[in-house]
Amino acid sequence: VQLQASGGGSVQPGGTLRLSCVVSGFTMSYYGMGWFRQAPGKEREEVSCIRTDGTTFYADPVKGRFTISRENAANTVYLQMSSLKQEDTAVYYCAADYGDLIGLTIGTMIYGMDSWGKGTQVTVSS
Repeated sequence: VQLQASGGGSVQPGGTLRLSCVVSGFTMSYYGMGWFRQAPGKEREEVSCIRTDGTTFYADPVKGRFTISRENAANTVYLQMSSLKQEDTAVYYCAADYGDLIGLTIGTMIYGMDSWGKGTQVTVSS
């Protein structure tokens, strides 16, 4: 089981980035997927998650700015980030939940994930 996140980088405030997470070793269409982030000195937190049926969840700080999507045929989940702010600076991780996030909400999804990938750094700075 492997999750490989990519697409991070440095961007100015107000800019956009699209993160991708390619999974291998399992069929992503059976899994709930999520993006999480960890800023220096802070705990890892949820950003956005998506169930197999396409239901999406967003943490309040990113609502209206970030969009999660999935392409099961490509075993890939995306996070489109726009109107980026300095406080979005963090390492971003993708993760998978075989339980399809059932019974979980923003705030608890981070504890339900079964597999994690290595992160990709996002830096928002002027």
